[in-house]
Amino acid sequence: MGSGQVTTSVSSELKGKHVTVAGLGVSGVPAAKVLHGLGAIVTAVNDGADERAQAQAAELEALGITVRLGDGDTLPEGTELIVTAPGWKPDKPLFAAAAKAGVPVWGDVELAWRLRGPDAAPWLAVTGTNGKTTTVQMLASILKAAGLRTAAVGNIGVSLLDAVLGDEQYDVLAVELSSYQLHWAPSLRAHSAAVLNLAPDHLDWHGSMEAYAADKGRIYEGNRVACVYNAADKATEDLVREADVEEGCRAIGFTRGTPAPSQLGVVEGILVDRAFVENRQKNAQELAEVADVNPPAPHNIANALAAAALARAYGVPAKAVRDGLRAFTPDAHRIAHVADVDGVAYVDDSKATNTHAAQASLAAYESIVWIAGGLAKGATFDELVAKSAPRLRGVVLIGADRALIREALARHAPEVPVVDLDRTDTGAMRAAVQEARRLAHAGDTVLLAPACASMDMFANYNKRGDAFADAVRELGSVDG
Repeated sequence: MGSGQVTTSVSSELKGKHVTVAGLGVSGVPAAKVLHGLGAIVTAVNDGADERAQAQAAELEALGITVRLGDGDTLPEGTELIVTAPGWKPDKPLFAAAAKAGVPVWGDVELAWRLRGPDAAPWLAVTGTNGKTTTVQMLASILKAAGLRTAAVGNIGVSLLDAVLGDEQYDVLAVELSSYQLHWAPSLRAHSAAVLNLAPDHLDWHGSMEAYAADKGRIYEGNRVACVYNAADKATEDLVREADVEEGCRAIGFTRGTPAPSQLGVVEGILVDRAFVENRQKNAQELAEVADVNPPAPHNIANALAAAALARAYGVPAKAVRDGLRAFTPDAHRIAHVADVDGVAYVDDSKATNTHAAQASLAAYESIVWIAGGLAKGATFDELVAKSAPRLRGVVLIGADRALIREALARHAPEVPVVDLDRTDTGAMRAAVQEARRLAHAGDTVLLAPACASMDMFANYNKRGDAFADAVRELGSVDG
C-alpha cells in the first residue's frame, strides 16, 4: 500500500485535529511525522530532556511540530487525541487527565491499524511472555515459502506504520505485539492470532497478573479464522474462551504431544496438523520433521507449531511449512550453540531474561552447568530452581541479584556446587566461563540462560551474549 491508500475517513478525521504524541523514541518520532503529514496539529511531549531527546526534538521542530521536553505528565491544552509510545504506563498523570477530559488514547499499533487502506494486508498476530520474535520470524519464513509477500513487523523488523503507509505491497503481515502495544490498541482485529504462553512479567507496568493477561488476551478480539492457544498453558485457552470473536472463528491448540482434533502437535518426530484437514477426527497432515526446527529445543518446537497453525489458518500448504522452517535461522543469543570444547557444549541463551524463558532453555538439556544472574526485576527463583535441579551439574552466578538465585539453590538444590562471582567488571563473564569449564564434564552443556535482565553489567542482552561467546572462543582447543 502506498501512502495514498490511507483510510480516507481516518486521515480526514485527523486533519486539523490537535494530537499529542506521548514519548519520543522509536515509535513516537515516526508517529509524530505521520500525523503531521496527515495535517494534524501535533505536540510531542517527553519525560526526559537528554541529548538524544533534544536531537529528536530538533528534528521534529524543523518540520513545524511543537515539542515539550521534560514534562510528560501535563495534558497540553486543546488536546483531542493522544498517541502514546507503548512503554508509557497506564497510571501516568497524563492519561488520568485525558480520561477526565474524555480524550481517547491510541498506541502506535492502533494508529497503524486505523490508517490501513481498504485493500490492506490482513494481520497474523503473535503475543506471549516468551518466544514472540522467533515465532513471528518463523511465520514470515513459512509465508514467504508459500510465495506470499510478507514481512515480520511490530516489535521487530519493519515498523507497523512503515508497513501500512509504505509503498511495499504485502499479501499478509506477521505481527509481533507486546502486552504494552495491545493495551493501547482497542480496535485491532487480526485475521488470526496466537498467545504462546503466559508467565509473570512486566507486572510493575500492568499492576497485576490479571491485568497483564487481559492485555495479552486483547489479541484474540474480533479474530476471523483462528485463535491459536498453547494446550500446555491453560491460561492461554481461558483467554480464547473469554474473547469476542467473529462467527465461525475456531480455537486451535498446539501441543508438543500427540494432537487431538483441532490441534497441531508431534507424532514420532513429525509435526502434524489435525486442525486444518478434512475429517480431522481421523486424519492428520504431515507438516515437517522435528529436525527441520532450528534449534529443535522443546520450547522452539512449540514456537514452530504456533507459527504453523497461523500459517495454516491463512491457507498455506503443508510443504511451505516444512520449507519455511528449514529456511529459518534464529536471531543471535537465542539458545545458540557457540562451540564444543573438550566434549562440552557451550550454548548462549542470553535472551532468556526472565524465569519462564530460562526454564524453557534449561529443559532442553540433560546435564547443565548453568550461568545465571543479573537484574531480577522482582522475580523469584524457587519454582525455576526446583524444576531444573535434577539437570544441574553446577551453577555459576553473576550480577546484582545473584543472591536471590543462590538462596533458591540452597533451598531446592543444596547438593549442586555453586560458584558466586562477586565482580561486575568487564572480565566477569570470562571468569564465569572459566569457572563453568572447571565444573563441566564431557557430555555436559554450559548454558548461559541468566533468568535476569542484563543492565547491571551490560548495555543489553546482546552484549552479554557476545561477552559469553568471546570468552568461550578464548578457551582454546575448540573442536566444534
